[in-house]
Amino acid sequence: MKKISTLLIIFSCLTLVACGKGEQVNGHNMRTAYKSVKALKNRLPPDSRVEFEVSFWTIRDSLKTDEAFLDAVDGKKPQEIIALGKEIYQQRKNSGFPAYEQFSSWDQMIAKFGQERLDQEKGTRKTDPKDKANDILYKL
Repeated sequence: MKKISTLLIIFSCLTLVACGKGEQVNGHNMRTAYKSVKALKNRLPPDSRVEFEVSFWTIRDSLKTDEAFLDAVDGKKPQEIIALGKEIYQQRKNSGFPAYEQFSSWDQMIAKFGQERLDQEKGTRKTDPKDKANDILYKL
């Protein structure tokens, strides 16, 4: 009986230790990194999700090799990913990165992407007049 209770305590401790990294990106490989980012994003408050996602993909875009990217994000918490994303944004903005010229600040870029996300979720996207001309639904 003592052996069973001892094993149960050891198992419980190991389980708690294994769950301790649930708030960090698992950079073991690309697949686990993407899965952990998806899980972390879903746990964040709605107003931080877009910023976290943009930061993650900014880091991914700036680091061309998988190894460098995984080293940069492994073990990072969402706030650390956001801080790194802001830092990369500022470096690129200062060097004249063309995609960032339309934004005066990080917050403006996040606000734009957040609005686009809201529009996507609502389904209120702008319709192109060409789409109506190519409509295959016939009036019967």
